[in-house]
Amino acid sequence: MLSSKEIQRPSPAMTREEKPQLNKKNNYIDDEALLARLGYKQDLSRQLSVFSNFAISFGCCSVLSGLLPMWGTTLVNGGTSVSIWGYLVVALLTLTIGSSLAEICSAFPTTGGLYFWTAQLSDSEWVPFMCWIVGYFNWLSLAVAICASDLGMAQFLVSAISITHPDFQSTPAIDYGIFIAILTIHGFMNILPVRYTGIINNLSVWWHVMGILFIVLVGLLLTPNKPSASFAFGQTYNGTGQSSTGYAWLIGLLQSQFTLNGYDTAAHVSEETKSAQRGSPMGIVMAIAISAVAGTVLMTACAFMIQDFDRQILNPKTSMAITQVFLDGVGLGWTMWFLVIVLVAMYFAGAAVIVGSSRQTYAFARDGAMPFSKWLTKLTDHKVPAHAVWFNIAFAAILGIPYLFSDVAFETIVSINTIAASISYFIPIWLRITMARGRFQKGPFNLGRFSIPCGILACIWIFFTSALFILPTEYPITPENMNFAIIPFVFVIGLSTLAYLVSGRKWFTGPVRNIDE
Repeated sequence: MLSSKEIQRPSPAMTREEKPQLNKKNNYIDDEALLARLGYKQDLSRQLSVFSNFAISFGCCSVLSGLLPMWGTTLVNGGTSVSIWGYLVVALLTLTIGSSLAEICSAFPTTGGLYFWTAQLSDSEWVPFMCWIVGYFNWLSLAVAICASDLGMAQFLVSAISITHPDFQSTPAIDYGIFIAILTIHGFMNILPVRYTGIINNLSVWWHVMGILFIVLVGLLLTPNKPSASFAFGQTYNGTGQSSTGYAWLIGLLQSQFTLNGYDTAAHVSEETKSAQRGSPMGIVMAIAISAVAGTVLMTACAFMIQDFDRQILNPKTSMAITQVFLDGVGLGWTMWFLVIVLVAMYFAGAAVIVGSSRQTYAFARDGAMPFSKWLTKLTDHKVPAHAVWFNIAFAAILGIPYLFSDVAFETIVSINTIAASISYFIPIWLRITMARGRFQKGPFNLGRFSIPCGILACIWIFFTSALFILPTEYPITPENMNFAIIPFVFVIGLSTLAYLVSGRKWFTGPVRNIDE
């Protein structure tokens, strides 16, 4: 970590007079000039197009990898109504969060993202502590997302194997071994030059779009005995053990909120994106908006493929309910094609998540806040933060260990990801509408007069979901089904706060200017 002498106060928000000159031909401020004004050198390679920026963020919000693995759990906690209407509600409210963050990103397009924005928006006396907390919650959410994404892929792969090999009985240990293999492959993939990262994620967009259309059209055409519209759009089910169906419906929102997460990755690759002041904000907003449409279409189609709720959802023969529904509806051959589509989408999504997490870790370490900061900021010859990639993969592997012992470990991992992301989103938005309300200088992307109302609604929704997702998902509560999300959540916030009070407050003052080095 850096000494107090090496730390400088973060640059204040730009005044109109200090802003770099506008490139009138392309209508954006020169990327490197703006980055220098914010205090950083162009160390990363700026080779991503605006579409590639969106593609990475869209991959993090993958509806195929986010919605389908937990689909059965959602139907048990709320029914088909929450899988469709709950998703749509969550998507619209998440769009208020994304739009608020996009407006801030347009003003400060840096790889540090949320914690750097916090430094710019907070009153000076709160900058160190606020940055420290936001940075660690942002890191936790992105690192945990790696675990959730790749563990979900491992589970789905096992489900596919069980179809063609009915006698195959997976165990948590087998799932975990596959999970480690996927993590390792993703690690090597993410140390390639960033131009390949852009190409891979561009392909991911088209794979997701065409794959969803294929599943929807084939599934609806071939599935016999489709349920009524009233069932598909309005069925409720309470499998929580609680007497309140409303409680179950709210718990069922976890699937949707988990899926629409990680879109801040568009900000974390802003120093590698051309026309970042417009490209990164649009990456955030478009990732959420297109995922909202795609997810609603997918969830509606899946609801119309259910033929027997008790047998397919409550007591499926396969390890995942969605696999059973596919198998009964379209047969073995088409089901295998569906699963290949989903598995490849999951692979793309896991790779995209690692892009965002590694860049955030690199930026946070660049400012001296992470353990092993000097090591984590090392770049390859292609200007890729490879050490940060492997650091987060190792953390994800460790975080997945409880899956070996608990039936609800995956759901708990998802809860941790959702809560940590929500809090890291909440603080900069709250600062934007309170402390920085009168001095915030908007970038090219802004919400105009809707900025404050949108920010208020976003903060309310974040607070609500953060409280909701630490609640038990099953009753009566036992050691096997307890939602353990609160434990790592409290551990991380406690450890990071303790580290700040014991050490960080003596030397950490926020983002570090390296432009003069």
